[in-house]
Amino acid sequence: MNAISLSSPQKRGSSFPSSGEDARQLDSRFRGNDRTKDLALYVHWPFCVSKCPYCDFNSHVRESIDQAAWREALLKDLAHEAALLPGRRMTSIFFGGGTPSLMEPATAAALIDAAAGHWQAADDIEITLEANPSSVEAARFADLASAGVNRVSLGLQSLDDQALAFLGRAHDVEEGLAALATAQRVFERVSFDLIYALPGQSAAAWEAELRRALSFGTDHLSLYQLTIEPGTRFAALAAKGELPETDSDLAAELFELTAAITADAGLPRYEVSNHARLGQESRHNLTYWRMGDYAGVGPGAHGRRTGCATQRHRKPENWMGALARNSHGIVEERALTAQERAVEALLMGLRLREGVDVADISERTALPVPTFIDEQAADRLARQGLLRRDQTRLAVTADGLLLLDSILAEIVRA
Repeated sequence: MNAISLSSPQKRGSSFPSSGEDARQLDSRFRGNDRTKDLALYVHWPFCVSKCPYCDFNSHVRESIDQAAWREALLKDLAHEAALLPGRRMTSIFFGGGTPSLMEPATAAALIDAAAGHWQAADDIEITLEANPSSVEAARFADLASAGVNRVSLGLQSLDDQALAFLGRAHDVEEGLAALATAQRVFERVSFDLIYALPGQSAAAWEAELRRALSFGTDHLSLYQLTIEPGTRFAALAAKGELPETDSDLAAELFELTAAITADAGLPRYEVSNHARLGQESRHNLTYWRMGDYAGVGPGAHGRRTGCATQRHRKPENWMGALARNSHGIVEERALTAQERAVEALLMGLRLREGVDVADISERTALPVPTFIDEQAADRLARQGLLRRDQTRLAVTADGLLLLDSILAEIVRA
């Protein structure tokens, strides 16, 4: 079975060798088309109170943070991207981390105002901030809403105190649900995360927890199977045999159970790990999955601008040093080849229930479909009920999602 990754879209992607100014020397067809396209903005706040044992995100613990200095640095990094992306319409802003709810509301307000000055903001712009459900951070929710944040993604992670302790979370269930109630009063849209397929978790226990989660009435849930990521404390424990793995058959059962329960509740799966009512999907994350352009600023942030892949320095101090030298935090950037763009569109888009339009990918990359899809393999998998082919669209079926990694390896021509 495909292990459902805890990785956010900002974490995925390969590293690219830097090519300096050559990164901006793209063909005129992509330059001309992309200037009028919609744009998403990702802002990375890298700091956390503590490091969770399952987490391999770009997060760091520091004794103190100069909030004013970080505000100015992020604004400077943002200005660099804006100068390279003029004339765009901004459809979403996403504050990710780390723990962005540790950011002073004045910093969020300054970044939102600056972004709206650089680009035209869509009338229905989505502005999301990831938050931990602690009482200290919940106390900032009203000020963050006043700053312009209209959607919060809350890291509840579990509705069981024993599981929260196992996951290294600083909050308990009572505090988490109090933060959820505050968020629902303050923000227009609320999503929260849960992690399942924990060691020893039964199907009955997960079903009860999921049904309780659905009873709170949010329109979006992110539901991740626990994945042991290299370099984490859980990975070290697993290597020593001190962390039992969830049985793969049980994990598959939990995955299918999750889809059935959420669909019945009116929040069907629209991406491997994301479930929402119609119209309440994360517009920002859909930009990643649909091959859209997005600017990424802050330590470790990835971006895609007019066919160019960008990545910032991961370590906060290195990012700050690069800003002082270069007025931006970029460590790597280069123009993606047509083949790389096509492959990335498949790897991201096939995570979606809607799948991908292969004719559109072909048009946008000027590549014939057989150069990036093994059509014989796709036809065979379609006959097996693992893929769905509909004129120009290609999608992974519900049964196929259990084998997503294997399917991608078979049909995607890198």
